[in-house]
Amino acid sequence: MSEIAVECSPVDSGWLTCITVTDHGSSREFEVGVSDAELAHFDPGAADPTQLVRRSFQFLLAREPKESILRSFGLSIIVRYFPEYEREIGRS
Repeated sequence: MSEIAVECSPVDSGWLTCITVTDHGSSREFEVGVSDAELAHFDPGAADPTQLVRRSFQFLLAREPKESILRSFGLSIIVRYFPEYEREIGRS
């Protein structure tokens, strides 16, 4: 199982999250932008995107290794690659 560390920093109209994924003795870092609108859409009522981003990386890691995940992206891009993301992230 992968260890997923998430740090969030507020920026204009949203958040910048820094994620470190560690597994199999190696780690990889990522930056994910989360707009206020994305947070409200994918995790209504959440004060910050920490849990949403953690669940999103669990979703991604179930489908591909950390080395295949883009190093920097906006949260909504996940839907472009995995159309089931929106449905499944709402269940978790």
